Amino acid sequence: MGIFSKLFSKKEKKEVLDAGLQKTKTSVFSKIAHAVVGKSKVDEEVLDNLEDVLITSDIGVDTSVEIIHRIEDRVARDKYLGTDELNNILREEITELLVPSSEEEEEGFTIPTDKKPYVIMVVGVNGVGKTTTIGKLAYQFKAIGKKVYLGAADTFRAAAVEQLCIWGERVGVPVVKQQMGSDPASVAYDTLSSAVANDADVVIIDTAGRLHNKIGLMNELTKIKNVMRKVVPDTPHEVLLVLDGSTGQNAYEQAKQFVKATDVTALAITKLDGTAKGGVVIGISHQLGVPVKYIGLGEKMTDLQPFNRRDFVDALFSMEDIQK
Repeated sequence: MGIFSKLFSKKEKKEVLDAGLQKTKTSVFSKIAHAVVGKSKVDEEVLDNLEDVLITSDIGVDTSVEIIHRIEDRVARDKYLGTDELNNILREEITELLVPSSEEEEEGFTIPTDKKPYVIMVVGVNGVGKTTTIGKLAYQFKAIGKKVYLGAADTFRAAAVEQLCIWGERVGVPVVKQQMGSDPASVAYDTLSSAVANDADVVIIDTAGRLHNKIGLMNELTKIKNVMRKVVPDTPHEVLLVLDGSTGQNAYEQAKQFVKATDVTALAITKLDGTAKGGVVIGISHQLGVPVKYIGLGEKMTDLQPFNRRDFVDALFSMEDIQK
């Protein structure tokens, strides 16, 4: 059972998911119904209209084309494919495109018993909700009884360190920090050393969100990893890339840069409740081949939700919303 499942019921999770994706459902995916107006059969015109809808839904051109190709294959197998079947077909094909977690039944991060402390390094540009995501993750880990340490390794921005400290106080977990301008790898080293000495279960390391120099970013993240491994071998166990879903295709461009700079193992896509661009989740996961682990659906601690690809797609294509 995943962490989130221990804290909240399936019904509560569904309610948050439905509410958080409402703008995407009503503003974008409702257009699917209009793409088939007056048509009973899925034909070339319907597919052209559908492709336009998918592309303008921030799914991205390549992923949209792949979805259409998959539907074309199904039309070829079934000479008469009714438009009333289209929603279910879209659900199935998009779900298949989304990259599953290696332990899909265990939603979100799970902590193996043989890895203590479990180390998560968080990357992403400034302003995407990185520090807030760290705070909410810390809250969820602590809520199930885990001892959590946070490391303020974004030493280039006073606001970043201050914000992480505020989250640490709010959640009730220690934050390891140094003076502004300190070596980020040194902060990471101190954090892991303190976590080991105090028998912590989870360590979450914040890092600087600069993309202006990809080589510099790559070198910095590599150095942090190497220094942490002097304390805990084989760390970090996860590299979580945080992206702002409301920026649409810009989030995808950022993701490509970070995937080139470091070994990203998981994605958290935030701010989906305030945007109609939720389709970007589909394109990013498919194009990068990296699983989405968390989605941000609001301001509350509980609104950072473990991602389940089937629940996500079902929420997007719920018939009652599309037919409005």
